[in-house]
Amino acid sequence: MYKHAIITGGSSGIGKAIATLLIQTGAHVSIIARNQTKLNSTQAELEALKTNSEQQILAISADISHWEQAEKAIAKAITELGSPDLLITSAGIAHPGYFTELPLNIFEETMAINYFGTLYSIKAALPSMIEQRKGHIVLISSGAGLIGLYGYTPYSPSKFAVRGLAESLRGELKTAGLHISIVYPPDTDTPQLAAENQTKPPETKLITQSAQMMTAEQVAIEILQAIYRKVFVITPGLEMSLLMRLHSLISPLLQWYFDSIVTKLRQVNLH
Repeated sequence: MYKHAIITGGSSGIGKAIATLLIQTGAHVSIIARNQTKLNSTQAELEALKTNSEQQILAISADISHWEQAEKAIAKAITELGSPDLLITSAGIAHPGYFTELPLNIFEETMAINYFGTLYSIKAALPSMIEQRKGHIVLISSGAGLIGLYGYTPYSPSKFAVRGLAESLRGELKTAGLHISIVYPPDTDTPQLAAENQTKPPETKLITQSAQMMTAEQVAIEILQAIYRKVFVITPGLEMSLLMRLHSLISPLLQWYFDSIVTKLRQVNLH
């Protein structure tokens, strides 16, 4: 059982689902997110699920894409509840669209939150975890971090970067007595996905419509089961498991498939 878990993006989606499961195991949980209203609501929900009166839940408002805010939020969590033995970086955004039409600030904000927010959170928490010589860090990437997707030019590169960070860090953390995991969730039924659907190009909707959909709770369960076993690469669902193992081999086939969908849609639109 984990004593203290810090979860960025813990007020909704996969982060919230993981927090919910951890509370039910008796852990102390710190959730970090930008929206104070969502934080308050999630904190109230988690309070109702506590298994004992000594459990504590911190809800900290911070924009982890800014180093100063990330560092301050993590420091507050550590000061109040101690060094985390579990850090989960689940904060992330996605804004699909056509590359030529998306403004630069979308690319910059996506990389700032998805990659640098992850990096900053780890940087802030790591010294205390190294001092304790125990702990597990879990980075949430995406299936779009394994293969680039049409319409996801801001998002896919940021999740590829998260993958690179996890793979590079693995060896360093191992020598410090720490564990790391990288998660590649499939499309997950969350408020974030609903927001993405508002700006997805028609081609992207067709490409992703047949993909496996999981609930946040299903993904959270698979994540926790895997980190208990100290698994490095976590792929919830069969499709992500296959994509992780075979993406280099099947990438040409997938690209042909994606291109055929785009071509068919364009031909329909021309007529």
